[in-house]
Amino acid sequence: MNEDVEQVRKSIRMGEWSKPTTGLASGYTQANLVILPKKYAFDFLLFCVRNPKSCPLLEVTDAGSPTPSKIAAGADLRTDVPKYRIYQNGKMVKEETDISSYWRDDFVSFLIGCSFTFEKALQDNGIPLRYIEEERNVSMYRTNIPCESSGIFNGPMVVSMRPMKPAEAIRAVQITSRFPSVHGAPVHIGDPDAIGITDLGKPDYGDAVTIHEGEVPVFWACGVTPQAVVMDSKPDIVITHAPGHMLITDMTEEEQAVL
Repeated sequence: MNEDVEQVRKSIRMGEWSKPTTGLASGYTQANLVILPKKYAFDFLLFCVRNPKSCPLLEVTDAGSPTPSKIAAGADLRTDVPKYRIYQNGKMVKEETDISSYWRDDFVSFLIGCSFTFEKALQDNGIPLRYIEEERNVSMYRTNIPCESSGIFNGPMVVSMRPMKPAEAIRAVQITSRFPSVHGAPVHIGDPDAIGITDLGKPDYGDAVTIHEGEVPVFWACGVTPQAVVMDSKPDIVITHAPGHMLITDMTEEEQAVL
């Protein structure tokens, strides 16, 4: 295990870092988190299998276990995410930095790939990331793209957006296609209205960023999709990461790459 990664998780666990994790532990895989009762676990697993762009699975824990032993053996899912969201019957009721008091023996945790993972690969190829430059969270939007349903779980795809020059967008497609386990290539480039986004300046999650003249918006499937689905499907309780606040895993970015 990388000492820098462990130090980042320790800082989060101690409450010293509660901001978005973009740019943290550069070169390491970050993961979205969904925690729900075992009674929903099969339907949600099937939902992920049916929607691999939005929900590329990295690991599913045993019921009651807070340890993702495959991807972050030293982590504790109750404390090692900077900020969590608690949903009850489809409504977000609270944000917490520690969910130990909410933990149940029947909770199953799903770790889902995050596009923050390929930030370093984009930057290494000279592609700037505006939200990092402006020290903001990435912009995320609900779309009119429907997910394939499973059991109670149904709802729209959420996307993250990064503005780029057209040539950069082409290169970004090539680069991120190598990372299918963390959302892979974009799902849309250009006109936001075509996927149901009416105002790029008003993201549903995260922060708005500056879009310069000559740039186009590039949209990736996003691991916040389960939160939009939870709001539509209304299970009695679900705990997720707050958008942009990820689990830092022990896996490197290159371990997710397909040659």
